[in-house]
Amino acid sequence: MPVTAINQLPVIKVNASGSTEALDKLAAEEPLEIRLEFGDEQHRQTRNVSVTMRTPGNDAELALGFLFTEGIICDADEVENIAHCFAACDEDRQNVIQVALKPGVQPNLQNTGRNFYTTSSCGVCGKSSIHAIRTVSAFGSALPDHNSATAEILNGLPAILSRHQDIFDDTGGLHASALFTNQGELRLLREDVGRHNALDKLIGVALDQDLLPLNQHILLLSGRTSFELVQKAVMVGITIIAAIGAPSTLAVQLADEFNVTLIGFLRDGRFNIYTSAHRVKI
Repeated sequence: MPVTAINQLPVIKVNASGSTEALDKLAAEEPLEIRLEFGDEQHRQTRNVSVTMRTPGNDAELALGFLFTEGIICDADEVENIAHCFAACDEDRQNVIQVALKPGVQPNLQNTGRNFYTTSSCGVCGKSSIHAIRTVSAFGSALPDHNSATAEILNGLPAILSRHQDIFDDTGGLHASALFTNQGELRLLREDVGRHNALDKLIGVALDQDLLPLNQHILLLSGRTSFELVQKAVMVGITIIAAIGAPSTLAVQLADEFNVTLIGFLRDGRFNIYTSAHRVKI
């Protein structure tokens, strides 16, 4: 059975007129095991790196983005091949993907000494400490800081996002991460049942298209902003993060530490600026 991003299930819809039986579209959620193959040509080894709950689709981008934002690989050029693996199961679903590194490339596995399980609601669960996810950006403060956006452009981003969220329109159950220019032009968009998965997919395709660093762009998140989402954004040089929902306290602290402009509650023509307000032209 092929994996799909949308499933139809029988439901009972209840309203003031009574109840009816119908089929409802729901966003699919299934586990994806990410395996890493590395070593020289004569001594290849495979390690299970992570199991994450995700919306099926764009699995290669998810795996690539995950490995980069975790600091396991430094560049897409280190990857030789990404492919689904056969795994025996009753429904023959493609829920195992293997990333093969080029011979001689040594991944950084210091923070992945064990297999860890992450869920769609929290990509940080199970980490041994905050230090394990405070990875160092490959770009850091060396990038020029000329990014800015007007309040008018920021206020217009949610409507653009809504028009392009295809799976969300059908299911109402997905998060999205979108990359805009600082003039409000949509560059990339990815959806997933998990916030961190959607961003990993977005970063994966940006990395594959050689768009990094992203210091002249705006990242728009459809939900709330967590610590991990800010950490991933910092890894690719993003300096403006806007979200429809609220940030967490740790997200604000991390954004402030890395001089990232963090915006929350971006809806209905209003928003809050939590850090580095100098990039917003009001």
